[in-house]
Amino acid sequence: MLADLHRLRRGRMRSISAENPTGEPGGGARAEPPPGHALGSGWKARPCVRVEPGETAVLADVAGPGVVRHIWMTLFPAHYGTGILRMHWDGESDPSVEVPVGEFFACGHGIPADLSSAAVCVNPVGGLNSYWPMPFRHRCRITLENRGAEPIPALFYQVTYELQDVEDDAACFHAQRRCSRTERTHPEHTILDGVQGRGHYAGTYLAWTQHDEGWWGEGEVKVYLDGDGEHPTICGTGTEDYACGAWGFEDRTYSTAYAGYPLRSARDDGTVLHGIYRWHVPDPISFERDLRVTVQAIGLQVDTVEGEHRFSLRGLADSIASVAFWYQTEPHAPFPPLP
Repeated sequence: MLADLHRLRRGRMRSISAENPTGEPGGGARAEPPPGHALGSGWKARPCVRVEPGETAVLADVAGPGVVRHIWMTLFPAHYGTGILRMHWDGESDPSVEVPVGEFFACGHGIPADLSSAAVCVNPVGGLNSYWPMPFRHRCRITLENRGAEPIPALFYQVTYELQDVEDDAACFHAQRRCSRTERTHPEHTILDGVQGRGHYAGTYLAWTQHDEGWWGEGEVKVYLDGDGEHPTICGTGTEDYACGAWGFEDRTYSTAYAGYPLRSARDDGTVLHGIYRWHVPDPISFERDLRVTVQAIGLQVDTVEGEHRFSLRGLADSIASVAFWYQTEPHAPFPPLP
């Protein structure tokens, strides 16, 4: 991007926030200040919005064509799981994005974990940033629903988009959340299934709750493409390997441009919380007709027999929430109900 920064752009950059809810030219800082505001109109009169329980706030509703370039927001971590972020492209009835806001920005478990990557950055303290490009041809609508019992008292946000022509081969951005408790006899979690159409898989975020002691990440990530049956086309070698790490991370967290392990948190009850991301930006996984992605929950058991350590695999009953990110042609298949 730096190499092309000197070139004149054909698009027009716009930005929506609580101070300019429509993104219109000259539309910023027009809100009337509340009573008792010291500085008057034009001086930070409406920097954020309040979202009541059961209410859905419209963060952006703009006409295209264009591309969303950056989304920044912040809210209290207590609302990471109950604030539901949705995105609709071009007047579709079913959302292309439906994810709890924390997990969309790779902050599962209600914990803001600093990370620095090409697609998502979380900066101190709880500054949530998305750089996924999101093209739309006719309309972009982004909302946040408060499913919690308490108000979201202060939602700060900024949606930056560029009004420009969209190429004929541009696919739409999608993100879907799933969660499950794996079974020891069949310890598999489905990250994504039911995708139909043409596109490419762009990334995975895992919020993993480990309930057993010991190493938990021997499970393989499998990608089933274009009619694969029992056996996948792409099969990794372990969970930490999928995140481009090795040898169990040695309990060390890290964050890189395309993969990371930004969170490890041990609780008093013995469970351990893990956060993992892997962005397929330089290596997107293309599909022509259909796509399914899974991950296994497999631990490593160590037994000592006659003074020798013997290793064996065991299925785990862990709690896993995942977010799948991908691009595809529309229309997309409806998502399963969000738990």
